[in-house]
Amino acid sequence: MNNFDSIFDRLNKESKVNQDDVYNMANSVSGANFQDEATVRQLINDVARMAGVRVSREKEDQLVHAITNNEMPLDFQSLSQLFRG
Repeated sequence: MNNFDSIFDRLNKESKVNQDDVYNMANSVSGANFQDEATVRQLINDVARMAGVRVSREKEDQLVHAITNNEMPLDFQSLSQLFRG
């Protein structure tokens, strides 16, 4: 089992999101304009729906701001805090 298979297995067990859904989502946003607020909001809502989680308006606003302003943290701990926050 390679690293990606391991990641997808864990993702599927923890969130019930399957590998095909992740690939389809990645393909759908290929070339997307991540400085466009509407595009980013749609992506956040699509990912939340796919994962079966609710994202509050406040959290959505924080994510949109971080993404559109290129302020997404690169380390896992900071990312985890941002999404849990």
